[in-house]
Amino acid sequence: MDTKNILVLGRRDHTEAMRVAAGLTIFGHEVRFVFMTEPVADTEANAEQAELLELSDIEPETTVAEMAEDLPFLDTAALGKAISEADRVVNI
Repeated sequence: MDTKNILVLGRRDHTEAMRVAAGLTIFGHEVRFVFMTEPVADTEANAEQAELLELSDIEPETTVAEMAEDLPFLDTAALGKAISEADRVVNI
């Protein structure tokens, strides 16, 4: 199996997107994760999935201005570059 550079975009379901991103690392893929659309809800389920990201060595990024103090912020150009550089993009 070829190692892929995969970009996971957490748009509609942040919890599921984090779970998928962490799971993709099992196959040895390089995974990049971006929170989009709104700030992540402060829930137990999200906290558990965020811990999985950390254990998977995935440092989340964001396009959400309200989260920019806590995570690296991607503007439109940076997001476009990330998408074009990825072998695969998963939109959840």
